[in-house]
Amino acid sequence: MPEKTRKTELVRGLSLTAAVMIVAGSMIGSGIFRKPSVMAEQLGSPELLIIVWVIAGMVTLIGVMVNSEMSGMIDSTGGQYVYFRKMYGDFTAYIYGWSILSVIQTGSQAAIAYVFAEYIGYFVKYPQLPESFQQFSVYMPLVGNIYPLADFGTKFVAILCIIFLTGVNYVGVIFGGIVQTVVTYIKIFSILLITILLLTIGNGSLSNVYTGFSIPRQTMANFISLVGLAFAGAFWAYDAWNNITFVSGEVKDPQRNVPLGLLYGTLIVIGVYVLINIAFLYVLPIDEMAKSPLVAASAAEKIFGTNGGAIISIAVIISTFGALNGSILATARVPFAMARAKIFFNSLGKVHPRFGTPYVSLLIQGLWSCVLVLSGSFDTITDYVIFASWMFYMLGAFGVFVLRKKMPDQHRPYKVWGYPYTPAIFVVFAFLFLMNTIISDTENAMMGLILVLTGLPFYFYWKYRDNKKNNSI
Repeated sequence: MPEKTRKTELVRGLSLTAAVMIVAGSMIGSGIFRKPSVMAEQLGSPELLIIVWVIAGMVTLIGVMVNSEMSGMIDSTGGQYVYFRKMYGDFTAYIYGWSILSVIQTGSQAAIAYVFAEYIGYFVKYPQLPESFQQFSVYMPLVGNIYPLADFGTKFVAILCIIFLTGVNYVGVIFGGIVQTVVTYIKIFSILLITILLLTIGNGSLSNVYTGFSIPRQTMANFISLVGLAFAGAFWAYDAWNNITFVSGEVKDPQRNVPLGLLYGTLIVIGVYVLINIAFLYVLPIDEMAKSPLVAASAAEKIFGTNGGAIISIAVIISTFGALNGSILATARVPFAMARAKIFFNSLGKVHPRFGTPYVSLLIQGLWSCVLVLSGSFDTITDYVIFASWMFYMLGAFGVFVLRKKMPDQHRPYKVWGYPYTPAIFVVFAFLFLMNTIISDTENAMMGLILVLTGLPFYFYWKYRDNKKNNSI
């Protein structure tokens, strides 16, 4: 290949619109169509359900503001991995980067692809393996049995979706960004259209939305635990807001567009989520909502009858497809940045000479996401992903205090609003959330922790190798 056409660095091809769409598109995926039912069962109160969605959105917004300050200061592909390196040094940055690849983003991709496949299954009946194969299990200490071949038809389609979108992003970030923008516009429009139809012709009642704040006795008896678990569901739906920071090195004018993309994208999602939950409640009393795992389909049936399920399935397929594309596009840049920093496999830092993409990182990420598809059901995967994610969200928010002290004179185009109170609130909230998860959902918390800690042997190997190399010089 002629040298003048050979690419060795990533391409800055993402506009502000693409940045906003990566944020919103990565967040709006499977959660809003699957978690409201679980949360309704846990809380039993429509008012409490809406409050949890609003508070979770506000807490997420604080996390966004924290990252906006850092992304304005630091223009580099790799996002929070790079931020952690400046805050805490190589060890914490490495464990975070490893966790992105081992559980946080790859697990998220696995869960989103799982829901995509479930809704494709509304139109196509999947063949299944014999029962003896489905009962095959792998035991993990502290976690329990994992059944990789159970519901294999759904898992196989999820794996095919991951492979396809990995290929899309393999051939170029601009093409991947265009796909993300178009799909996100479609799914935001679809969700808003469903919301408007539910509220206007859904034949519902405002008494379903406001019941005088009557909270069931069973909810009050385990209030902290159940509210904590409901927050886990909401946080899953709001998760992936930080994906844009991973590709900041490929965003035009990143010190302006990355913070704005984070802010605008998150505000859009908060508004969309609160509105559609009000619409769900308008046509479905809280008890009926709790008994409807596919709550959006149940709500749509109130308007369109039996055709409602088909209509909402198409909306979910589009939504999850866009969310998965956004995650795949963004996440591969973290192991790429680690490899470029010489603390990961060198091959992961390669740029495709024609497409200008981190193609090896994309391939490894896609392979591991496919493995995690086999690790459990949608709810199992999301629960261990959220636990792992929020450990690092807590450290990231605390890092604002660290960087204000370590880099006081660094130019900050944006400073987090309400400092020091807002990041402090976020840190305390995240700590309490993690403690509640360990107590209330121990097995999934341990699964997340185990996948995080699997990176330790590799870290010590690279440190040993570097020390040996330095001593030989």
